[in-house]
Amino acid sequence: MKKPTESLEYFQPPTSDVHSLISEDPRFFPYFKDCVGAIDGIYVPVTVGVDEQGPFRNKDGLLSQNILAACSFDLKFCYVLAGWEGSATNLQVFNSAITRKNRLQVPEGKYYLVDNKYPNVPGFIAPYPRTPYHSKDFPSGYHPQDACELFNQRHSLLRNVTARTFGALKARFPILMAAPSYPLQTQVKLVVAACALHNYIRGEKPDDWIFKMYEKDTSFTAEESLPPLELEIHVETQNQYQGLSFNAEEIALASQLRVNVTTEMWNTFIHDFPSM
Repeated sequence: MKKPTESLEYFQPPTSDVHSLISEDPRFFPYFKDCVGAIDGIYVPVTVGVDEQGPFRNKDGLLSQNILAACSFDLKFCYVLAGWEGSATNLQVFNSAITRKNRLQVPEGKYYLVDNKYPNVPGFIAPYPRTPYHSKDFPSGYHPQDACELFNQRHSLLRNVTARTFGALKARFPILMAAPSYPLQTQVKLVVAACALHNYIRGEKPDDWIFKMYEKDTSFTAEESLPPLELEIHVETQNQYQGLSFNAEEIALASQLRVNVTTEMWNTFIHDFPSM
């Protein structure tokens, strides 16, 4: 693998302040008060020579880079890791991001939200497995049936910031979707440069028309009503953590943090409805 390119001086780490998106919404506060943003990955098309194409073919057979990015709730990129081949697994890219020299930094006591292709480990809270998560899994008017569904639904709503940030990036820089015929390292640097320019424009002109298009959360807004009163917490197996730089105690603490958030959220949710 060629050396990936990561975010440096053009990308600022998140602060420890509670963002207004969380503090002003009772669905998220105080449960996600320590959340500083969300992480996701996208595939960006690349052009490479015939002898290099194998590793760059993703699971759909397309030539691409596997990009990981951490986004703030201000629609900015806090960290970008570009250059991994399309065939690389999400866990490989994630592990690289948190262990490399210029690694993804998480403020002490804080965490990012990740979706279910990433592990639930210190600094990163994932949704519960084997439980509906994405908006397509929650039809309009759907009501969470247990604590894990409620957590996943709100987790998905909050993590939607990654889709909106990537959406604004691709709308402004369509060249990222065009696989330009530059040398590979130039194509990699192009991704990082586009993210840096995105951040600069967001800071200098936050009312830019493209940002206006993606500022509002367009995902589902399911009406919540009183579901059955079960509290069942699902637990993952240890297999998904193999190869990561976390010990069993750290993984257990991360799991317990998610359980604590889920339990507090569920108890409030039940309490706020009149008895039936």
